[in-house]
Amino acid sequence: MNSPADALDTITGDLAGALAYVDLRGLADEALVATVSTIERLGRRVDALRVAAAAEVGERSRKELGLAGLAAMKGCRNASELMQRLTLASGGSIERRLALGFQTRAQLSLAGIEFPARFPRVAEALESGSLGVDSAAAIVNGLLPVIDHAAIDDLAAAERELVTAATGAAPGLEAGATTAVPCTADESRVQAQVWRAVLDPDGLEPAEERALARRGFRLGAERGGLVSVSGGLLPEIAGKFARLFDAYLAPRTAPAFVPDSDVPVGQLGDAAVKDPRSFDQRRHDILASIIDAAARSGETPMVGGAAPTVLVSVRRDDLARRRGAGFIDGVPSPIPMRAVEQFVCSGGTQAVELDARGRILSLGSPQRCFTPQLRRAITLRDGGCLIPGCQIPAGCAKSTTSNRMLSVAKRTPTTVCSCAGFITAR
Repeated sequence: MNSPADALDTITGDLAGALAYVDLRGLADEALVATVSTIERLGRRVDALRVAAAAEVGERSRKELGLAGLAAMKGCRNASELMQRLTLASGGSIERRLALGFQTRAQLSLAGIEFPARFPRVAEALESGSLGVDSAAAIVNGLLPVIDHAAIDDLAAAERELVTAATGAAPGLEAGATTAVPCTADESRVQAQVWRAVLDPDGLEPAEERALARRGFRLGAERGGLVSVSGGLLPEIAGKFARLFDAYLAPRTAPAFVPDSDVPVGQLGDAAVKDPRSFDQRRHDILASIIDAAARSGETPMVGGAAPTVLVSVRRDDLARRRGAGFIDGVPSPIPMRAVEQFVCSGGTQAVELDARGRILSLGSPQRCFTPQLRRAITLRDGGCLIPGCQIPAGCAKSTTSNRMLSVAKRTPTTVCSCAGFITAR
């Protein structure tokens, strides 16, 4: 068989010449929508050929072939490495192509007899360009765990319905016709999970056991002033988090932000402005308030006979000059003086004097920055908090809810007032 490489090179050159005259910025809305659809139809065809090519390379590079395998003859460890070097694509992309290609490729028996692909309808739709690679992978990965447990007819029906929904086809339509709204790849993934539960209800229990074993929450290393978070939550725990975030982010209950003015909190009216934080930043700050509320709870376990206490160390001269940095016990990276002052304001200070060798010379008693008497004097003098943007009355600062604490502290992210404080240091 003649190599199609020359013909594909000719097509690529013609396509490059046609694309050189495409100016998407000058297109009308309808023309742009039509162009996007056309580009994707072309892309789906190319993606299907990529998957088929990867599957063929994988078949010719099987471990059973040893040094006679294609990858080994080209000096590569396996088909994935060979494909990465040929395509310059990432390892993840190649692995996905190989996996999908294996499931949608016609199977050969030891006697050389060809059998249909494990997912023939997905393979047909993928080859015709009516089904995208992402949707095909969602369907295959969703049904693959039950392929050996479900009845053949039931599995075929599930595959047919999923492909029909993903391509936008509907019964009664002419060949090649589609509905107006096909399912997205994410929607196909959810539908495939539902079908999997229907086809093999008992299969959910092993999956749940695996999820229980893999659940976890990890704090990573600090980089660029942020500590990375990773892990996995059980669905029910994630659902609780989602509902709690919804309660804080709902328009009726979300914190109100006000400009720097003398408008009292109870009389915001139209003075409230749009929250400047992104949704990810809001969730971060909501989590901070949840931690703060948990630390203040009387049900929090004691540590060393006392409530959980975050210890922050800072040089007295640096604190007085409001320059330098502090350190939190257990966190190797320094924290800015702004954060140190926040802890001092909400948790108080304890003076410790050390000599040049690090020996403790004197140990002061813990004391809060503002005693009740000082708070009354400050209230009489100032009438409220002097931090710009803080609208909480001085007498309400100690009884402020976490919702309000969050909104006040994040209105002025570079300044923390005594009414706020996200992590309690008791």
